[in-house]
Amino acid sequence: MGVTLIPRSSPLSLLALTSLLLLATQLESARPDQSSSVDQRRRQQITARGVSYLRTKGQQADGSFSGETGPGVTALITTALLRHNVPASDPMTARSLKYLEGFIQPSGGVHQQGTLYRNYETCLAILCFQEANEDGRYSEVIQKADAFIKGIQWDDGEGAKQADPGFGGAGYGKHNRPDLSNTTFFIEALKAAGNDADSEAIQAALLFVSRSQNLESEHNTTSFAAKNPDGGFYYTPAAGGSSQAGLTENGGLRSYASMTYAGLKSMIYAGVDANDPRVAAAVTWISQNYDLTENPGLGDAGHYYYLHTFAKALSALGQDEIEDARGKKHAWRGDLIQELLRRQRRDGSWVNRNTRWLEGDANLVSGYALLALSYCRPRPLAGFRGSVK
Repeated sequence: MGVTLIPRSSPLSLLALTSLLLLATQLESARPDQSSSVDQRRRQQITARGVSYLRTKGQQADGSFSGETGPGVTALITTALLRHNVPASDPMTARSLKYLEGFIQPSGGVHQQGTLYRNYETCLAILCFQEANEDGRYSEVIQKADAFIKGIQWDDGEGAKQADPGFGGAGYGKHNRPDLSNTTFFIEALKAAGNDADSEAIQAALLFVSRSQNLESEHNTTSFAAKNPDGGFYYTPAAGGSSQAGLTENGGLRSYASMTYAGLKSMIYAGVDANDPRVAAAVTWISQNYDLTENPGLGDAGHYYYLHTFAKALSALGQDEIEDARGKKHAWRGDLIQELLRRQRRDGSWVNRNTRWLEGDANLVSGYALLALSYCRPRPLAGFRGSVK
């Protein structure tokens, strides 16, 4: 663009120039961040390709996605589609919802008969049905499923006392020892079903979550807390304790990213304040281990599970930037969009070359990626009366 020179001898011209410069400065400060705009265009593009893959290649004739693994994967993927504004009336999601309805049990659970994964499958179904419940069609199903998962929570009903490290947690089913992954889905499902943070079930689950953190406090007096006090989280303190990342030299349980973000999200959903030492310690661990190219502590194992949990947790935290160990600030939404753009395959899907935890399944992994992207929409401006899912 050309520049018009204004003669120096004209006072009016100088005043006009000053006004123009002031206006230009104001316009520049009001202009939206261009990199953010680019990221959001990319998010829309890769989301559209991911949805197209599931529509054309992912879904089976019965409405399931990878139905041989049970209803859990289908529920997770359908939740992602609904969160990306594919309505419940769309033929693809309508088929999936009908498929999931076939697993509703008289007990209120939503799972395969005889499965070991009753809690896991029912929790994912609650999240899915709640996303599709704008007209109230699933309200009764959700209410009964809510009662079902509360009934298999590790508490007095299962003979677990409050001093038991597994107390309050959730496992895959009634007789599987509780773990943080299942417990975080459990808390999320309870919240989706309408339970307040101070509900008895969520507060009992918070006790288990706190005991899964490498932080010694009044909330965690397990033997593991002092052995590796880095503020991160591990898989479970129950049944002798276990971390998928292994043990420290002194017998502590190593922290890793997917469980640390799961723990952080669970504490926020349970009403733990951002100034609470547990949240502060988790955020410190995240800052010191910020990385999207892998699941810190586990490498490429469970990478996409980690990415979707990363997005959920930081969205719940309400923090747009994370400062890493070197003091560099990261706009995490943009970083996540870029990482998923880099990893998307030509057909629109995602898959992990490390097949552990079913991440060799392009349907499941694409579901994780789309769920992660659903938390990457820009936050609403102050005063905006609408909502951004």
